[in-house]
Amino acid sequence: MPEENSTTTRPRDAALNSGLGRVLLLVYGIFALSASARALVQISTHFSEAPLAYLLSAVAGLVYIAATAGLARGGVRGRMIALVSCSIELVGVLVVGTLSVVDAVAFPDDTVWSHFGSGYGYVPLVLPFVGLWWIWNHRPA
Repeated sequence: MPEENSTTTRPRDAALNSGLGRVLLLVYGIFALSASARALVQISTHFSEAPLAYLLSAVAGLVYIAATAGLARGGVRGRMIALVSCSIELVGVLVVGTLSVVDAVAFPDDTVWSHFGSGYGYVPLVLPFVGLWWIWNHRPA
């Protein structure tokens, strides 16, 4: 029985930023820009109204920036940056989403991750799962 050529049958050897990775890169870039801009406006205009929420929006923006950079860079270092960023994003959206539902008083204004990203069509909830799946399936052989 002939041996299959593993380079043509295993998509994991493909670059992080090819195929669906380009779509992920675009979505992460959009979220990096929107979350960072939102946090900047909130912090600079009315920080005292909801400091926790606004700081969490800034953290989300930084996480999205790091994930975007990791996916764009690719390679071992880029993959590690994206993996850590997506993991932090997943924990963040689950923790902040839960806290914003359980203790609404602590979140008088929404963050990107409040109510599991309901203000953004729940994309912040789905995105880290898709990102982690993509990174896992495109790890070096």
